Parts: sequence; structure tokens; C-alpha cells
Amino acid sequence: MKVDVSLEAWLALSLTRGLGGEGARRLLKEFGSPEAVFAASIGSLKSVVKADVAAEISKGVANDVIAQTLAWLEDTNNHIVTLADSDYPQALLNITDPPLLLYVKGRLELLNHSALAVVGSRNATPQGISNAEAFAKSLSDAGLCIISGMAHGIDAAAHRGALCGQGSSIAVVGTGLDKVYPSANRDLAHALAQQGVLISEFPLGTPPLPANFPRRNRIISGMSLGCLVVEASLQSGSLITARLALEQGRDVFAVPGSIHAPQSKGCHALLKQGAKLVETAQDILEELGASLITPALNSLAQDPDIQGTGFALLDHVGFDPVDLDTLRNRSGLTVAELSAMLLTLELSGHINTIPGGLYQRIH
Repeated sequence: MKVDVSLEAWLALSLTRGLGGEGARRLLKEFGSPEAVFAASIGSLKSVVKADVAAEISKGVANDVIAQTLAWLEDTNNHIVTLADSDYPQALLNITDPPLLLYVKGRLELLNHSALAVVGSRNATPQGISNAEAFAKSLSDAGLCIISGMAHGIDAAAHRGALCGQGSSIAVVGTGLDKVYPSANRDLAHALAQQGVLISEFPLGTPPLPANFPRRNRIISGMSLGCLVVEASLQSGSLITARLALEQGRDVFAVPGSIHAPQSKGCHALLKQGAKLVETAQDILEELGASLITPALNSLAQDPDIQGTGFALLDHVGFDPVDLDTLRNRSGLTVAELSAMLLTLELSGHINTIPGGLYQRIH
């Protein structure tokens, strides 16, 4: 494919060793373009960046690295957008550290679509997974693009829900786009590349280094109108995304959970700090000034599989994990009766068994 000199210069600038985003922006402000940066004398460069970085710029980037990236661009589904491109996410121009360029795989038009971040724990509960998928699908049906980080747990559930809706989904990853991490999400990554979009600020070949993921979180929040945290412990990385969203002037929403569940502690901490409590997608849409286009999800009471005694048993289960003895005391049913009903409810997807012989309501 034909690649212009300007793009090669942007790539070279972004790949210069020791030059961070702040230094690159200073150089662009001083010289006007990447081509002008590389045409400048080392003395002029030293007036803007440190001497070792100026030397790296003068030396240039290895041609094989550039060639590898240009070969990747031969796939028509692969793109690079720079700060100077109209396709660059305009929302990112308002954050303190916008990426110099983005590697993109998928639908370019989604980069400037109205979007909401949906994030949460990697070690999510069945209820959290169900909530993330349901929220994401409803928000997608309402016209929002759902952004997340393609991690295990809540992130992956949010992407799946969004792809099932009328809208789509964006995954911001912490590796080069020639790698899939975690590898278990390979099928999801393929679906996102076809129906949505994958983006990264990291060069091809970049492995999943721990430091990359907090950096990518500023892009997730920066591209979004707001950030929904579905389920998170106090140590969850999703709280970093929520904090960045607040710093960037975005709305933060949180789904409450059981006071006994470690996976809800992070959401409760956000609520104490002023995040908006949400129970339905409509709560978010009203806050953002939008309206839900599609009908609400069917209520449990309308489900023919759990009418009568089965529906009453769900009331006894409640929304916290519960053991068989507690259910027997609450319902007055025998163990045999309970076991049969619980099996039916599990097969129909309304409860889930969790370690410790406990049952948890999903819907």
C-alpha cells in the first residue's frame, strides 16, 4: 500500500526511545510537524528535549520497525490515526495526555461515536457478569457505543452485551494489536474487529506489561461520556478508570451490591464519594440526557418458567448468596423439594451455584 511520508514521520516520532507524550507534544508545538522535527538540528532539538532524546531523534528509528507496521497496514481493516487526523477521537483532545497516535483495527467511524465506559472486576460474580451484559446491551440498543478493556470478567461481558445490541463496542487494549490478551478472549477480539473496533496506543509487538493497563484506562475514560462500574473490589483496576473519569470531568455511575460481597466494596466506595447509583440502563440515559429506545427487559414475573412456587423461591433466595439450610428455614420446604426447584432455576438461568454450597440469584 502507498503510505505517505507524513505517516512514516508520525510513526518514527511515536517510536523514538525515551520520548514520551509530553515531549512529543512540545516538539510538535515548537516545530509544527513530525517531518520538521526530524529535519531539525540536534542543537534545536536539545532546546526542547533532553540531549539523549535529541540524539535518538537524530539517529532515527530502525527501518525494519517501520516496515513491520506498514506491512500490518496492508490489511484494509487496520489503520493508524494521528493527532492531526479527522478520525482521531475528538474527546481525547481534551484530556491531559492524549496519545500521539492510535493503532486501530475495525470500524473507524466508531472512534467519534457517543460512548460509555463499562468496567469492573476481572473476578466477577455470575450476578456481575449478568448485570454487565444486560446494561451494555440496553445502552447499545439506545445508541451508545460501549467501551471497555477486553479483560476477563466485567469487561468481556460488557463487550458481549454491546455486540448483541443495536450499537457496537470499542476495546482499548494494553498490548500491540498483533497480540490478543488474554488469549481466552481471542474469539471476542475477532468479533470486535469485525463488528466494533480495537484500539491501542502501543506499537505492534508490545507484550501485556503491567504498566500498560493503567495507561490504557485514561483512553477508556477519555473517549466516554461517563463510566459505569458494575462490580469491583477495593483493589480493582477499574477504580483507576473511575478516578480518571472524574478527573476528566466525566460522570461516574456505580451498581450497588451486597454489603457482604468483597466485589461490591469498590462500587460502594465510589457511591460514598459521589458516584451516581444506578439500577437500570435508563438511570444512566436520563442522566446523560438520552432516552431508551427499546422496550425494557421482561420482568421475572413474566417468565413462564418460574411462575408459582418457583418464583416464590426466588424471593426466598434474595440477592445475597444463601445456603440450603437457610433456604429450608425461609421457605418451609423439604430438602428434596428445594433441590428439585433449585435445579430447575439453575437450568433456566435464574440462579447459579457458587463455591461453598451457596446459591445466588442472577436476574
